[in-house]
Amino acid sequence: MLTFKRALVAAAFFLVVFFLTTRSHTTPGTALLQDQKDTAAAASSTGAVASQNGQSIASSSQGSSSGVGAGADAHELGGSDNVGGQKTLHVPDLSKMTLYDKLAYQYPYDVNKKFPAYIWQTWKYTPANGEFQFREQEATWTEQHPGFIHEVITDAVALKLLRLLYAAVPEILEAYDALPLPVLKADFFRYLILLARGGIYSDIDTYAIRSALEWIPESVPREAIGLVIGIEADPDRPDWHDWYSRRIQFCQWTIQSKPGHPILRQIVTHITQETLRMKRAGELAAFLGNNVVEFTGPAVWTDIVFGYFNDDRFFDMSDSNGLIDWRNFTGMDAPKRVGDVIVLPITSFSPGVEQMGAKDYDDPMAFVKHDFEGTWKPESERHIGEQQE
Repeated sequence: MLTFKRALVAAAFFLVVFFLTTRSHTTPGTALLQDQKDTAAAASSTGAVASQNGQSIASSSQGSSSGVGAGADAHELGGSDNVGGQKTLHVPDLSKMTLYDKLAYQYPYDVNKKFPAYIWQTWKYTPANGEFQFREQEATWTEQHPGFIHEVITDAVALKLLRLLYAAVPEILEAYDALPLPVLKADFFRYLILLARGGIYSDIDTYAIRSALEWIPESVPREAIGLVIGIEADPDRPDWHDWYSRRIQFCQWTIQSKPGHPILRQIVTHITQETLRMKRAGELAAFLGNNVVEFTGPAVWTDIVFGYFNDDRFFDMSDSNGLIDWRNFTGMDAPKRVGDVIVLPITSFSPGVEQMGAKDYDDPMAFVKHDFEGTWKPESERHIGEQQE
């Protein structure tokens, strides 16, 4: 006989069975995971649109935010496919890639990321050594950039660091080891550390007058800029070629960048290939110090920068009025933006030189002060002096 109590138990049993058989198989954890995947996919889709419009000189960049080099798509440089609902990773064969594309794969460029809070400097000694003679200059970088990681790298540490960063690209290490002069290694190191890690590189004899947070104009979004450089020389005189290699010359004693920038990728590729070519030809033993500016210094740096400004892999040149050259930068007294690069006037990184339109150290556009032993020497003399030190 079905009593009330038995009926109640039977009803509860059927309700439990009904609930268990009709509930969704999606647990709270998998639902959260799916939401995260959907959010990440939406963010990735949004971030794929490069925010590089509104240039003051050049048309907007054609390169994606990943900065992949010409002739190398995402599949070639390592991507993924969906197979049966799972992602399979494509690991490229680096031996079949150009050096430029190897660097693009190892250190991809994303202009939307923040500038890393690193300050890199090099010298024979660290500040902890009693023979370190640049304490005043070195301290200004720490004072102006609280919270930044500030490293003074010695030659021995530089070699170990590069072996760690470029283990997958042995030709970089071979070229660095083959360079015959300390000044060549110092030049090469600044490009290599910025390519791999980004941040600020500045020569050890340089004072920080203003924080790097002030270098980019407030009107320019930080996520649209990947490199900040300054003008070293703007010699508006008939005999300029007796003093400098280029009519407009960009300085490389202070550079700010995000990792993987194509300009850094290109100059590292150029120096590596030229060094290895000279090594194979037996030309490095006879290398002269007065050729530093053309090999690793401001002359080749300037050429690489102008090459980038006129590269149709990164810029739409169809509406351009001509090549971007020194005429676009001579006499400038305010920052100019070219794609994802900010070019600062000569006052910013070369204040107080009392020529070429540079203003004094107290000018609002004066950002760093670079010492030349009290004189404004020709570039060849300066590099030879650095070598002897």
